[in-house]
Amino acid sequence: MAAKPSESNPLRQKAKVLIVDDHAILRQGLAELINDQEDLVVVGEADGPPQAIKIIAASLPDIAIIDLTLSGGDGLELCKHVHDQWPKLPLLVLSMHDEALYAARALRAGAMGYVMKQEPQEKVMSAIRRVLQGEIALSEPMAAKLLRSFAGSRGKDDAAPLERLSDRELQIFRMIGEGRSVRDIAEGLFLSPKTIETHKENMKQKLGLASSNDLLRYAIETRVSEGI
Repeated sequence: MAAKPSESNPLRQKAKVLIVDDHAILRQGLAELINDQEDLVVVGEADGPPQAIKIIAASLPDIAIIDLTLSGGDGLELCKHVHDQWPKLPLLVLSMHDEALYAARALRAGAMGYVMKQEPQEKVMSAIRRVLQGEIALSEPMAAKLLRSFAGSRGKDDAAPLERLSDRELQIFRMIGEGRSVRDIAEGLFLSPKTIETHKENMKQKLGLASSNDLLRYAIETRVSEGI
């Protein structure tokens, strides 16, 4: 794994950044912002997991910035895979999805920070540098929430409904909210339709919903109101 640039060396190399996002315009804008920094440089861009993994293997970046929604894959699953294969590579999730719902999942998947795309550029750059320095990068409210959770002040039974879902269930829930059929979800995740139906049954039980129509309605409403 590439070593972090030495802060004591005035001629230090720029930290190498990989951007993984399925929106080309956002990748371009973020790359221009990063390349304008004196201490950072973009060494690769990817729209999905296969391309991202190839770039990591070839260029060994100092940090990977990963969105949750990717072409042909899922950001959380990519974080898990990259963390398993390159455990010393710092990962920062940059996403439009609600931090309150996804930040803890991202940390469990191996990321060291979570920033929402709505944040000002300065906060994004600050998060990148904090993660490069080995620190956790979260908003103050999210950090406080996680500390309370780790301290045992709230049990599983007190968790918000969607927090009870596993990462895979939440991924499928998000796809249901996009109006995708069971077969389409199964093909996209390389799973059987029967497996998707089993996940749906588990979700209905965890969310206290009686039918698949209730699950569909809730998933659509949540997608609109909470930006999952």
